[in-house]
Amino acid sequence: MKFGGTSVGKPERMHQVAELITADATPKIVVLSALSGTTNALVSISNALAQHDKATAKSQIETLEAHYHSFITSLLKTESARQAASAIIAEHFEFLHIILRISFSEALYKDILAQGELLSTKLFSEYLTEINIPHALLPALEFMSIDANEEPQLPLIQQRLAQQIAKHNGIQLFVTQGYICRNAKGEVDNLKRGGSDYTASLVAAAMKATVCEIWTDIDGMHNNDPRIVDTTLPIEELSFDEAAELAYFGAKILHPTCIWPAQQENVPVKLLNTMQPTAKGTTITSTATQEGIKAVAAKDGIIAIKVKSSRMLLAYGFLRKVFEVFEKYKTPIDMITTSEVAVSVTIDNETYVDDIVRELNPFGTVEVTTHQTIVSVVGNNIASTEYLLQKLFTAIQHIPVTMVSYGGSSHNVSLLVPNQYKEATLQALNTGLFGL
Repeated sequence: MKFGGTSVGKPERMHQVAELITADATPKIVVLSALSGTTNALVSISNALAQHDKATAKSQIETLEAHYHSFITSLLKTESARQAASAIIAEHFEFLHIILRISFSEALYKDILAQGELLSTKLFSEYLTEINIPHALLPALEFMSIDANEEPQLPLIQQRLAQQIAKHNGIQLFVTQGYICRNAKGEVDNLKRGGSDYTASLVAAAMKATVCEIWTDIDGMHNNDPRIVDTTLPIEELSFDEAAELAYFGAKILHPTCIWPAQQENVPVKLLNTMQPTAKGTTITSTATQEGIKAVAAKDGIIAIKVKSSRMLLAYGFLRKVFEVFEKYKTPIDMITTSEVAVSVTIDNETYVDDIVRELNPFGTVEVTTHQTIVSVVGNNIASTEYLLQKLFTAIQHIPVTMVSYGGSSHNVSLLVPNQYKEATLQALNTGLFGL
């Protein structure tokens, strides 16, 4: 069970989490994020330190510390529990005050960010102790690790996690930190992509759990973006492949990396709402329950790169050379379309665009288009959905579509549109495909 920052961001919500995890006697590992707002505050403190603005950093540290002291006053009732929690806060904020006197570094930055999850889990553990709930705190830094390529080491995680659990004979409830880990050098690091959701999926896979529950403030995935489209419908069931497509192409409730560990061990994933615990949410399993279109998602910040060259005609090594440039700069490609004399790709990382263009120039004429959005229509075997393409292109006939990707996957049709047409495209597809 994983609970995000909003689920533990207020004392009363932390109380609610305790009720949810103790609703039955099933053995559980609970993964917690930092309290809502904490990670942003720690990033701000780090930025101030990086700019040698220690006065601002000190002020921000004191503000955050005061917030935590206020938090435990409402979280805990007994004086002994509050004193224990105050000692926890003092320990971690002593570290933050110490860093004001030392040189800032990337390694220190990651240590700073780790404080949020360490604080939330320790304070939650203190609350469970106060209400007499038997449990054990599992230090994520003792089992969660990534290799030199920043990829989780699942077999090693499995081995170390089992060792940690074995230390607590008879305990059925465990609490651990999301997001944080150790890197190949043994330093404190973080999982970056997916954060605490990634931790939960890795833990579930490592333990071969019966289910991985991701609790947020949203009642599962919806068929469209509720922040943009007025009327949306919740999706009760998705396959891993469908969920991965939606997550990758913009569904904010779940990061695409979080699908892989659970899928590897065939652990069902449930997306549930802490504020509405009785809601069905979304269940993600290995098999799709029905064919057809399930949802639409959008991914912003896309850059389109087109290479036009007559040398591409009948040239069997041309595409390999183009893609090797992107590999060299470790820049993933989202969409690909080709013709006899051109190849167009999209990327979502602008870091090495200038370098990539420079190395592509010898191959032909290179065009770069920024401020694009990928809109993806996702479902199961959508190629066999009757009149899909007709409905899709009729719905967006007034939208200037830059690229179309169809056939690469049986689960999606992707459209590239200028950013300013994102909202209009999502609205049009909501009407044309779902009748909403």
